[in-house]
Amino acid sequence: MSKNLIYGIDDRPPPAELLALGFQHYLTMFGSTVAIPLLLAPALGMDGDPVAVGWLISTMFFVSGITTLLQTTFGNRLPLVQGGTFSLLAPTFAICGMAALADAGWQVRLQHVQGAIISGAIVEIVVGYTGLVGKLLRFVGPITIAPTIALIGLALFKFGAPVAGTHWGIGGLTIGLIILFSQYLRPTHRIFELFPIMLAILIAWGVTAILTVTGVFPPGHPAHVSMANVASAPWFRVPYPFQWGLPVFGFAAAIGMLAGYLASIVESVGDYYACARLAGAPVPGKRTINRGIGMEGIGCFIAGVFGTANGTTSYSENIGAIGLTRVGSRRVVQAGAWMMIGLATFGKFGALFTTIPQPIVGGMYCAMFGMIAAVGLSNLQFVDLNSTRNLFILGFAFFMGLSMPEYFA
Repeated sequence: MSKNLIYGIDDRPPPAELLALGFQHYLTMFGSTVAIPLLLAPALGMDGDPVAVGWLISTMFFVSGITTLLQTTFGNRLPLVQGGTFSLLAPTFAICGMAALADAGWQVRLQHVQGAIISGAIVEIVVGYTGLVGKLLRFVGPITIAPTIALIGLALFKFGAPVAGTHWGIGGLTIGLIILFSQYLRPTHRIFELFPIMLAILIAWGVTAILTVTGVFPPGHPAHVSMANVASAPWFRVPYPFQWGLPVFGFAAAIGMLAGYLASIVESVGDYYACARLAGAPVPGKRTINRGIGMEGIGCFIAGVFGTANGTTSYSENIGAIGLTRVGSRRVVQAGAWMMIGLATFGKFGALFTTIPQPIVGGMYCAMFGMIAAVGLSNLQFVDLNSTRNLFILGFAFFMGLSMPEYFA
């Protein structure tokens, strides 16, 4: 894989390309980063306060930038973007729905969520830095890595076509542009090699903006571009620790949150292998994975202190971006992290990204998550598929990986 890379993990692109590629990673991760606070806002009771929701989004970007720098510098040192995780949504909804918080304001609910996130983060730090994760790696080979990574992409199907399908014209345009730029126009010009995702998003976004201005997409339409959030957002605001109040710790909330952390750890280990393969880095060893999980725990602790209402984990979307652009440079991701921190303090700019319609985000997911699934399946080249034992393991892992979530749903 490394021989096909434009920039390897230790390469430093020219300044202009470095900034543009870093911004592309910023654009790639904004969908999930914005979606998580928007999903949590009604449960927290913040949906009636759009300004506070904007602050929560900015805090998420701010913490993501800090934790990405920590992970790429002191953690596993892979070009992995750190950001919010969907694994913690279910326990967070459960905490917000507790009878004791039925009449509480959003700050109080958020304080309980913060306490649970910090508690789980401490456990993740211990699990990582004591080597408990690494000790399990001797049982992990290509036959287990393949379904683990593939299921990361496949399990996110609900965020692909259903979101893009809110308007297939715009969602399909986004998918088509990503395919056109990354697969067909790549040999024609360097810009299509480096920025296929960013170009697709900007073009689709521009089309929806024009159709909104001309009245084709009225207010309430899934592809409508609304500037209301930009108008109400402050110009500058720097997130700070315990900005919503001191965290409240509870045993039941912490135990429930640990289930989400467990899922996040399993997903992250698979992400490390996928990222290393696409970035041309050596296969992650025990120490690399231990440092990575430990640093993700520190990242979740920081998220709890700042009050993102969520933790942090490795972003699969950005791994897909590495595969599509063939740029695996650590410096590029670090440049994107500095942008996250800087732009998070500029409220108007952060609010601008909330105007990107959902069909565009869904179209991007369809292309990105499919790439993650394919990377997982590529590990099967090292597996003897003539063995009925291996076939059973693969089939059982795929089936149960998709079936068990339905049981617990």
